Amino acid sequence: MRVLIGITERLVNVMQKLFPAILSWSLPARVVVFVLAATSIWCLLSEFYGLCTMRWFTFAILIPANAALAVLAIADWMRGPGLLWRSAVIGAVAGFIAACAYDLFRIPFVVAALDGVGPEWLRLPLFKVFPRFGAMILGQPFDAATTDSQFSLSAHLMGWVYHFSNGITFGVMYMALVGDASRRSWLWAVLFATGLEFAMLLTPYPSFFGIHMTTRFVIVTFTAHAIFGAALGLAAKWLADMWPLERRLLTT
Repeated sequence: MRVLIGITERLVNVMQKLFPAILSWSLPARVVVFVLAATSIWCLLSEFYGLCTMRWFTFAILIPANAALAVLAIADWMRGPGLLWRSAVIGAVAGFIAACAYDLFRIPFVVAALDGVGPEWLRLPLFKVFPRFGAMILGQPFDAATTDSQFSLSAHLMGWVYHFSNGITFGVMYMALVGDASRRSWLWAVLFATGLEFAMLLTPYPSFFGIHMTTRFVIVTFTAHAIFGAALGLAAKWLADMWPLERRLLTT
């Protein structure tokens, strides 16, 4: 533990000397944070567009990028003004809360699809991509005929971890965009979330996972992302109000 603390302190000292603008919540810092956080979704896009496998991107870029983001946040907490740290924490927590709200909305559709109950319009297998995410990261083969039960437990668990990592990093990206959530309307988060979904539907995402782009699917998925955005914006605003910017500045 002492060795780890010593290494962290050395990194902090180096960054203070070389990258003073990054250890703040200036525009350069926000750009860096946004880019590092965005590697979570680019992990998936890299596979879609044949740039590299999702497995390679995860271990070569995504994990190091998230580690770098954590180091920046901790460094700012230890020696900086604390603004980057505050925003990263608020974004991560709000993003996780939003991901939970997003999934709670989708559960009735998933249960109806699995059990074949309820009206036909309610039956949508909205969680089917999760084990596929996990299998891609773990390098486990699958095809269009592979059912959810045929995926390994590790693929299911890894898929859920990746899903929540997206929610958390979307929250950090949102904070990098708005700067201070307490001064922004939560509706910006709704626009951010639905804009992301619109962009994803224009990628090979639907065809890659065999998703039928019906009107029903589009309405449900946009509603789910609007709920994600509302939860993200409201949670970030509440957390930012609970952790005032001025108070944090006065204590550093």
